Amino acid sequence: MPNIMIREQNGVLTGYIAKKDLEAEITSLEFTEPDNWGGKMTLSNGASFYFEPLSAAPTLPITIRMRRG
Repeated sequence: MPNIMIREQNGVLTGYIAKKDLEAEITSLEFTEPDNWGGKMTLSNGASFYFEPLSAAPTLPITIRMRRG
């Protein structure tokens, strides 16, 4: 279960995985509502991860422990 740092750069969400020294654009996020944010996340390289949706949109950047999805 990797830790992934999510941040926003120029209006684009990116995910950074330190163990792999990989940074990629987040192409999809299952839930993006202000009161339900997260779920399944897909990166531009095709990798997908899952984390339990948060009850509120977080202040970015944020590091979240995810599992492969």
